[in-house]
Amino acid sequence: MKNSLKQKILVLSDLGKSSSTTLKSAVSLAKMVHAEIDFLYVKKPIEVIKKENQLSANRVINQEYKTIEKKIQNLVNPISKEYGVTINYSFSFGNLKNEIGKYIDNNKPEIIVLGKRKSKALHFIGDQITDLVIKKHGGIILITNEHNALEPNKELSLGVLNGSENASDFDLVNHLIDHSQKPLKSFKIAKNSFEINNKNIQSNNEMIEYVFEQNENSISNLSNYLSKNNINILCIDREKKENKNGLYQINLNIKDIISKLNVSLLITG
Repeated sequence: MKNSLKQKILVLSDLGKSSSTTLKSAVSLAKMVHAEIDFLYVKKPIEVIKKENQLSANRVINQEYKTIEKKIQNLVNPISKEYGVTINYSFSFGNLKNEIGKYIDNNKPEIIVLGKRKSKALHFIGDQITDLVIKKHGGIILITNEHNALEPNKELSLGVLNGSENASDFDLVNHLIDHSQKPLKSFKIAKNSFEINNKNIQSNNEMIEYVFEQNENSISNLSNYLSKNNINILCIDREKKENKNGLYQINLNIKDIISKLNVSLLITG
């Protein structure tokens, strides 16, 4: 009975070079929270049918279907076998945003995992898809960094940004803390120097807290400290606001953080 209530993790992939890293990060998370993994790939039909001859379209799509399925199996099966985690997969041809949005609506995953967007290039997991997931999904989002990802069965180096005692998704955060190196690193960006001076900054065996003043260098300073402390995943809590269109709004600063920090980011619901 308990297995039927498992959380669902959706992995969005472009089948690119970093797909293995993204999938392993999802496996690492799934093993911590005992979740199931669904893997999704979407391809635009225009990328398959390059000729105007519509009579050959079905034949070309069928050939591509077999090629994609084989490629996904070559990616998924070795990881599934190595870590003992079942990974269900599916793929489709169509508009990327429409197909992903429809999948989220129909399957309602609790957690979505995708690779970090790459600037100055067109990728499946690009700006538009990242923005879509942030707006469409009000739950947990893990954005993996190719060079600072999660590894299954290994301790995390976890940092928490602007965490509060009222942060949501406590169960997940507690799982992460249980699998993290100690002491935990907490990073806060304060509005002004007065707030910093009046903060109760503590350092003990459980947590070390760093506080920065909010200015144009805040993210750069944060990035330096993350690097010095070898943080590979940063947890960010967001306030969930659903508008009349059913989309979830997010603080624009988080988008800035996504583009500038070279760590994997866990955005809570």
